Parts: sequence; structure tokens; C-alpha cells
Amino acid sequence: MTDKHQNTEPLLSKQTLLPASLTKLAKKVISQNRAIGNKIAIAESCTGGLVAASLTEIPGSSEVLDRAFITYSNEAKIECLKVDQKIIDLSGAVSISCVSAMAQGALKRSSADIAVAISGVAGPGGGTEQRPVGTVVFARAARSDIQPLAELKKFNQKDRSSIRFEATLYALKLLLP
Repeated sequence: MTDKHQNTEPLLSKQTLLPASLTKLAKKVISQNRAIGNKIAIAESCTGGLVAASLTEIPGSSEVLDRAFITYSNEAKIECLKVDQKIIDLSGAVSISCVSAMAQGALKRSSADIAVAISGVAGPGGGTEQRPVGTVVFARAARSDIQPLAELKKFNQKDRSSIRFEATLYALKLLLP
């Protein structure tokens, strides 16, 4: 019996939990940031820790990954990352302003040099006309930046796992120096 949601991508090795594409990119993120002395932090919502899990699959990742925040609920975003309640009330959790505040909050609450934040609608429910399923927002903040760089992406995948997978890949790319 096979699970229809089972990932059929080959694993990097028999000793990894994640698909090879995530592990390979995570290895690149760790090695390139290690080479320049960067520490990183992650603030995740819709990916539920997949970015951090990808990074921690890599031996020696503790030299680079300072910490990860999984702030799935709005309350967690407010309590852990100090996202202003007004941002969530006015713009919603899946917004440029929210992920920008999440990324800045991750930087302020860590010793990281760069932080990436992710929030989105992975589905199958929860989408709206303005933010349909597959809408994911990202922000990348660095201590040297005046403001985080943020963007909204629409992933056309139809299932939750695929949307979360693509969002994780994209967030890892944002962590490359």
C-alpha cells in the first residue's frame, strides 16, 4: 500500500529524512554562510519548521544556524517575534508587512546576521480571493539592511505538501549569501 502523498524523490543518502533537493540546497546554504562567518535565523509559519529541519540535516549546521522560530499561530508571531497586532489586524499574517516584521523580530531575538521569514496559505482551505491557496510571502533581513527585502509568490501546486516543499526551497535560496 502506498501513500498518495509520499514523496518519490530519491534521498541524498539512506541517513537523511528529507528529499535530496532540500538537503543539497541546505548543504550549500550552510557551507557558503560558514565560509563568510554568517549566522542565520529562521521565522517559519506555513512551512512549520521544514527550513530549519533541512538545515539541521547537515552536519555542522550549528556553526551557522543560530535559531529557528516556528510561529504558526498569530499569537506566536506576536509573542515570540513581537509582530505588532495592528499589522496582523490590518494586513493579515500572509502579508509583506507581517513577514517583514517576523524577519526583523528573528534578527532582534538572535545573534544572527541574516533572517528569513515565511508565511502563507498552504491549503487545502484557508484561501481567499485576495490570498488564494498557494500564496506565500517571504522576507529576508540582514543586520546591515535598513529594511527587509520581501516578496509575495504564488505557487500553482494543488496540494499542501507541494506548496510547503516549494516554499521551503525558495526560503533556502534566500539564505544564500
